[in-house]
Order: sequence, then structure tokens, then C-alpha cells
Amino acid sequence: METLFNGRLSIEVSAHGAELCSIFANAKEYLWQAEPEFWKRHSPVLFPIVGSVWENEYRNEGSTYVLTQHGFARDMEFKLILEQNDELRYQLVSNEETLKKYPFPFCLEIGYRIRDKKIDVMWEVKNTGEKEMHFQIGAHPAFYYPDFDAETQERGFFGFNKKSGLKYILISEKGCADPDTEYPLKLTDELLPLDTHTFDKDALILEGSQVRKVTLYNKEKKPYLSLHFDAPVVGLWSPPAKNAPFVCIEPWYGRCDRAHYTGEYKDKDWVQHLQPEETFRGKYTIEIEE
Repeated sequence: METLFNGRLSIEVSAHGAELCSIFANAKEYLWQAEPEFWKRHSPVLFPIVGSVWENEYRNEGSTYVLTQHGFARDMEFKLILEQNDELRYQLVSNEETLKKYPFPFCLEIGYRIRDKKIDVMWEVKNTGEKEMHFQIGAHPAFYYPDFDAETQERGFFGFNKKSGLKYILISEKGCADPDTEYPLKLTDELLPLDTHTFDKDALILEGSQVRKVTLYNKEKKPYLSLHFDAPVVGLWSPPAKNAPFVCIEPWYGRCDRAHYTGEYKDKDWVQHLQPEETFRGKYTIEIEE
């Protein structure tokens, strides 16, 4: 486990999955500590898929491959390639094992940089093969609800940089979505109230670059933390029916399959493409607002 500290904030990162495991500031922990009764992860990297593919199968150039939810990167050992006072960088390179599940040679780098009370999370995906590469990448950080009280229903609020006209879709079958059915995201005084029933139907998925910032507020409507991102999709989630003490804000360059999708992987919704030797760069920022 590697640690960065700048006097105002500290983070811990594990080479296993290049996963952020702690955000400590203001004498408290902000990142969920992976208690398995609720959810055994902190902030996994989702690659080379986000969510599920239909029946755990996908097709590329006539061949069928098996890949389970969120892909394999989160369960692999990365190599630490950079360690500075304010930055860490990890690398995962395709190998015989990954090529059986995902037939594209790649180099994936995950970086973390701290500045003041912000954490920049940086992704680089390079196509090291000789054919066009198709992939998705996403984040899944889980944050403690501020002032969590299991005996009450209220959990705080979400705020967005857009105040009206937001729509979301839902997971419908076998971890896959129904993007053809949209629901209005109903805000109250420009905020989304969060309670024990907000995620009864699983994740709320906002597509099409509707928002670039999501802020978690406490019950008194004071900002607690924010995520800033350029990703075209963001998922909002807490485990349904578990009264969990945390909520996830998940920027995605990708999304699970639409239910019953059996087309080619390259034609999936929100899939990314890279030519040989081309590099994709993405980033999001976690900001402690207190």
C-alpha cells in the first residue's frame, strides 16, 4: 500500500487493482472501508467493460468471449511505476491471461495526484496491438454518507451542475440496462433527496454528458464532497435494500449492455475506440468540500 500526504489530506492506494483505499481529511475517513457485509471494495477501476455484458458474453470479429461484471483489471496486480511526493502511477499490461478474455493488447496506467483537498484520478489506455481496440473504462468510488444514522431514512442530498431537465435510466435484467425508458430526475430545491429507498431499483444512470459535477451534501444541505469529470455517463448507486452507510458516484466512459444485446462489442453503447499505438486519456477529480 502506498500513501500520499500533503498536510491537508492523505490517500492510500493498493497495487491490487490500482485501487484507491483511503481518503483521510478533517480527522475522518471519506472512502468506504470495504466491509464485506455491504460491499467488499473501496473504489475499483472498471476495465475493459463497465457493468455487465448480456449473459456475460460478448462478440468480437465472429468470436465469443466470456467476461464478468466490470471486467478484470480490478482483480489484477498492477506495477508501481512512479512514486513522488504528490503522485502515484500504476501500470497493467495485457498478457496471455487477459488475451483469452479480451483479445486486445493494451497498456493501462492509473495515476493519483493530490493537491490541496483534491485528488486527481488519471487513466491512460494505450492500444499496443495491430488492430483497432474497443474498450470501456470507469470509476466506482464509494463514500461514507455524512452523519450516517441507520435508524433514520434520510441520507443527505445530491446536487448537480445542471439544475433541471435531468433524466436517468435503470438496470432492467441481468445487470443490463433499458436505455429506451427514461425517467425524470426529480429535484427538490435543486437537490436530489437521498434516503433508504433512493436506490431500490439499483443504480440511477445519467447518460449523454448531462452533468459534469456531482456533489454530496449532508442533511443540513452543506457540501461534503464533489466529483468533477468529463465522462459521458455517471452512475449513482448504493446497495439496494441493505441500508448501507455509503453511496457511489461513478464516472464512466462506458455502460453495461442494453438488455438482450447480442451485437458486436465494437457497436456497444458508449464503447471507446483506439487505433494502433493511439492513447486514450481520461480523468476525474474528488474534492473534499468541508
